[in-house]
Amino acid sequence: MIQIRTETQADVAARERLLDRAFGKSRRRKTSERLREGRLPSEGLAFSAVDEKGRLVGTLRLWDVVAGSAGPALLLGPLAVDCRHQGKGIGAALMRHAIAEAKLLGHAAIILVGDAPYYARFGFSGAPMADLHLPGPVDRARFLGIELIPGALDGAEGFVAGCGRREAAQRQAA
Repeated sequence: MIQIRTETQADVAARERLLDRAFGKSRRRKTSERLREGRLPSEGLAFSAVDEKGRLVGTLRLWDVVAGSAGPALLLGPLAVDCRHQGKGIGAALMRHAIAEAKLLGHAAIILVGDAPYYARFGFSGAPMADLHLPGPVDRARFLGIELIPGALDGAEGFVAGCGRREAAQRQAA
């Protein structure tokens, strides 16, 4: 039985190992990483999927960004599931959970860079992203968005920028 819960500090090392296995060491060179650097995930929007023994088998985080003229939004990623547990619906469950929680918290939109056929089933499309730009190279066919509040990305243009809580501020508060 897989449980989806809020990420804990105890998940951090396992999450990093999972992400390295899933995306390789080059994952930190991706354009989306520029928006996450030095920042913490959006409050209450970092999730872990754990098995019955409490082992991390999946992870998904959402990050605060400004989506150009659309204003505040969330950046999804990375989403990863341990290769031994793929094909069991864990990624889809993490996606549904994250979208529902983001909506519940009043967020307007979620953007991501990812596989369009996979994310389309959750309502993501490239149409709202046509005039938004990331701070680096991106395959436009993989730059997707979903509105949690209807019209949130209507006419959005400009650059997506990271915002939100900084890692150093969190360490000082602890």
